Amino acid sequence: MDITTALFYLFSAVLLGSAFRVITARSTVHSALFLILAFFNASCIWMLLKAEFLAITLVLVYIGAVMVLFLFVVMMLDINTDKLRDGFWKHMPLAALVGVFIALEMAAILMGGFRLSDAPELSAEALKLGNTKLLGIQIYTNYLYPLQIAAVLLLVAIIAAIALTLRRRKDSKLQNPSEQVRVKKADRLRIVKMAPTVEVPAAPAADSNQGAA
Repeated sequence: MDITTALFYLFSAVLLGSAFRVITARSTVHSALFLILAFFNASCIWMLLKAEFLAITLVLVYIGAVMVLFLFVVMMLDINTDKLRDGFWKHMPLAALVGVFIALEMAAILMGGFRLSDAPELSAEALKLGNTKLLGIQIYTNYLYPLQIAAVLLLVAIIAAIALTLRRRKDSKLQNPSEQVRVKKADRLRIVKMAPTVEVPAAPAADSNQGAA
């Protein structure tokens, strides 16, 4: 066993352990930190596979941006996860069975891509371009339609997330800009006619008698 294989098994073991801790940690902050560790080990595996662009993208985008945002949101909201985790171990066997079934399906589909003997040999000109440029050529030529479908799905997910957060609260005071634009003077101002002079009321009789006494 060479050093590359040993590092692959090491990073894979840490990746699986941290992924398991993501769903079993009691604290949401710890779950987010374990997810950062999982992403870091995945980027190390990409480096071993000589996919430097994917490894750097995983570190910059997921660890440097997405997970930092997750940590800020988790620490700002301070969600009580005790109520959310009620019945977790009760449904754990069924969830584990479904997870194993999905993992086997993915392995059956993706095993064909891990056969190194079937991998095409790159020419000298292709090697000069670098894996980043080759990856871009493959994505925007042979896999253009799957890329567009993935972009549409992400757009639908963004719109759905925004729509779910737009819940009208009863205790919030909102203003409708369209109603403010269509407002008229008669809706906001009422002119009341009043007499120019007001007569002074006469003094009561009891007050006059007390003054005479």
